[in-house]
Amino acid sequence: MRFACLPAAIIASLTFLNAAAAFEIEERATYAASNPQTELRIISTADRGVFEPILVAFQQKNPTVSIDYVIASTTELMKAVHEEGEVFDLVISSAMDLQTKLANDGFAQTYRSPATDALPDWAKWRDQVFAFTQEPAVLILSEKAFPTDDYPTSRDALIDLLRDQPDRFRGRVGTYDVRISGFGYMMATQDARVSENFWRLLEVMGRLDARLYCCSGAMLQDIRNGDLAIAYNVLGSYAQAQLADGGGYRIVLMSDFANIMLRTAVISSNAENVTDAQIMVDFLASLESRPDLVAASGLPAIDTDALQSNVALRPIRLGPGLLAFLDRLTRRNFLRNWEASITQE
Repeated sequence: MRFACLPAAIIASLTFLNAAAAFEIEERATYAASNPQTELRIISTADRGVFEPILVAFQQKNPTVSIDYVIASTTELMKAVHEEGEVFDLVISSAMDLQTKLANDGFAQTYRSPATDALPDWAKWRDQVFAFTQEPAVLILSEKAFPTDDYPTSRDALIDLLRDQPDRFRGRVGTYDVRISGFGYMMATQDARVSENFWRLLEVMGRLDARLYCCSGAMLQDIRNGDLAIAYNVLGSYAQAQLADGGGYRIVLMSDFANIMLRTAVISSNAENVTDAQIMVDFLASLESRPDLVAASGLPAIDTDALQSNVALRPIRLGPGLLAFLDRLTRRNFLRNWEASITQE
């Protein structure tokens, strides 16, 4: 097993400028209003290149609101809000389980509006966690490694391929290091709940010295530069957004099942600018009505029809069920089994 975790998208890696804080941020951007009257402080796991079109569009509708946008990993975001009590108005994350924990542990405010009421029941929880995207986890295949249409489209087919051709793929398969990636951990636990194939696939990848990553961006970079032939459970929205910037890979929506992550927003319990946070929640909840922003950001909006048209798409439901794998004993046992499978030690 080799470790690789240096995402190219990170512009800066530093400690948040607060003497009491220790969480690490990846990037920070300020969007000054033309006639500033208020400031909206957001902590988010979404890369600036992905989320900036949404921030700019929001500010065009709300020109007196300046935005302080802080980007952190899912685990560092949780550390900032849950452990260190940092003050942010809005918390946006791809880790649904950790967002649910924030709400369950009293770190979220309740909010209802016509926009949030219009969300499907599975896209919100307790009027505190609000989904605004539905993003599948996908298989990424290097076009150099798979120049023809002969490639795996299911987990069974992927397992068979890796077992049959170990020399071809040794050291060239990548996936999340779930010990450091909150999103990766959530996707792994959901895979394990849905199918026993997950553990078989993990063991096969472990025997091939799978490379472990912190994030989708890093895997996509190594796919493009030829270090990887296959990347498993990459966030589909990031893969689609980066496809236009050089491509070099195929995006495969697995035919047996594809877990759908819901990117969510939470109004922090210690928010200082609740009003603008609520306005932003409404803006995000209505993303489906802005196809221009969906196209510009690459973030698929909540779309019930799209899910009904493909039975392989399985949205991960918000709710207390997500908390099960956050239990310390359950998490420790899962990670022990995961390490035994992926490291082969």
